[in-house]
Amino acid sequence: MEMQEVTKNIVLTKPFSLRGDSDSEENYTAPNLLQRILSLFKNVRPGSDLTRFQLPPLFNFPKSQLQCYGESVYSTASDLLSKCNTEQSPIERLISVVAWSISTTRPPMFGLAPYNPILGETHHVSKGNLNVLLEQVSHHPAVSALHATDEKENIEIIWCQYPFAKFNGTSVEAQVQGKRKLKLINHGETYEMNSPNLFIRILPVPGTDWVGNVNIRCKETGLVAELCYISQSFFGFGGNRRFIKGNIIDSLKSKILYKVNGHWDSTVTLKDTNNGEERIIYDAKKVISRLQTPSVNNAESVCQTESAIIWSELSQAIINKDWEKAREAKKIVEEKQREIAKERESKGETWIPKHFILSQSKEGDWDCLPIQKLVPPSPIVTL
Repeated sequence: MEMQEVTKNIVLTKPFSLRGDSDSEENYTAPNLLQRILSLFKNVRPGSDLTRFQLPPLFNFPKSQLQCYGESVYSTASDLLSKCNTEQSPIERLISVVAWSISTTRPPMFGLAPYNPILGETHHVSKGNLNVLLEQVSHHPAVSALHATDEKENIEIIWCQYPFAKFNGTSVEAQVQGKRKLKLINHGETYEMNSPNLFIRILPVPGTDWVGNVNIRCKETGLVAELCYISQSFFGFGGNRRFIKGNIIDSLKSKILYKVNGHWDSTVTLKDTNNGEERIIYDAKKVISRLQTPSVNNAESVCQTESAIIWSELSQAIINKDWEKAREAKKIVEEKQREIAKERESKGETWIPKHFILSQSKEGDWDCLPIQKLVPPSPIVTL
């Protein structure tokens, strides 16, 4: 297990890579996992909302959900984000954005989930000129905000995401609601997109995959990508595991320009509908393999709300498979959060996010606006 403990209070772990790329995060898995999962859901009715469902540490890997969101942006072995800016034509920039969007899809693990972030928790990491900051801006509902800026490339990313998980008897589907925006400021282009949903099959054959439709749209150019993430069949068989297909469309002319086809955990190709030419636009082995554990340049500068500090004792206990200590560490964090919320309620105070302005539309959709124009460099860095 590759793990870096910079100080007693900061624990960072390796980002998720392609399965089999290096020592696997499956080392976190407790024995008899399927039996434990079945016992966990024996008192949960089909159709139940699992948003507030608390998992025991046996079912956690040593990361917060904020870290998982952040890793999907800053943990790449090749720089797809800069390519979005350097491409000369609008259609090539959209194609690069499609490739980058696919790269944010990381292989999930059956039976394991990240920690639910506590209110006000943050995660702040820098990779070269890219600075990424996340904050848990709401607890109920659980809304996570992300802001990333690259001043050199003049790129800005703003995410506002909130999962809604529902138990369906033999499976769990987590809808990842909210908006993702990628701004290429040099070109005056904003790309809006959504996330696929996480599908966890418990029976008959256990498995975890991303499913659903993803739309990427640039209003300024009228170019649109419509992608569909397809899992294997209900019974766990079939050849379409982690399959992705779709079209790239010029919406102003109602014309399909390219066909997208492939597997998001291997290669994805693009076929020109005009001349039939094909090319690879995404290679997962090159992008999400050999990912490095972040390191700390200056431990004293790491914010006390950082995920790697808040969950350090729990993460270390899970890595050590000390489940009794893990249960106690998780209980301490959760009880402290409840005490703070109770004190705030008794004073009639309303919690306000530090880095984002949180809003909700009449339709009930949440959105986040970063307070700072640029994300500052972080003492936590990655290659």
